[in-house]
Amino acid sequence: MSSPQLQELSEQLQALDAHKESVEAEIEELQDEQREIDEATDAIESLESGSTVQVPLGGGAYVRATIDEIDELIVGVGAGYAAERGQEGAIETLETRKGSIDDQVEELREEIEAVEEDIDALEAQAGQLQQQAQQQMQQQMQGMQGGDPGQ
Repeated sequence: MSSPQLQELSEQLQALDAHKESVEAEIEELQDEQREIDEATDAIESLESGSTVQVPLGGGAYVRATIDEIDELIVGVGAGYAAERGQEGAIETLETRKGSIDDQVEELREEIEAVEEDIDALEAQAGQLQQQAQQQMQQQMQGMQGGDPGQ
C-alpha cells in the first residue's frame, strides 16, 4: 500500500530538487549580471575623454579605440533596447537595472524558501509512511512467529 505512495513522494521530491537547482542557477546568472554592471559602472566612472580602451569585436578579438567624448554613452535599457546617455545618466541607468536585479534575486530566494518548505513537508510525510510500513512488517513478522502450533 505505501510503496506507490513512497514512489510518488520520491518523484515529487526529485522534481522539487530540480526546480530548486534551476532557481539557484538563475540567481547565479543574475549575480553575474550584477558583477558586470558593477564593472561597467567602475569603468564609466574612471574613463575620461581621450582615454584608450579595448573594444570587443566578438570571437575574442579586440580593437584599441580612443574615447572622443565620454558624455556620449550607449546603455542597454532593457528588452533589447539601448539609449544614449551622459556619463551620470548611464551610471543611473545601470544602477536602476542593478536594483531591478536585486528585486528579482530576492523573489527567487523567497521561491527557494517555499520549495525548501515543500521538500521538508514531503520528507516528513515520506518518513511517516516508511515508519508505518516498518510497523506493518513487524506486526506481520510477529503474527507469523506467534502462529497456532496446532496447525
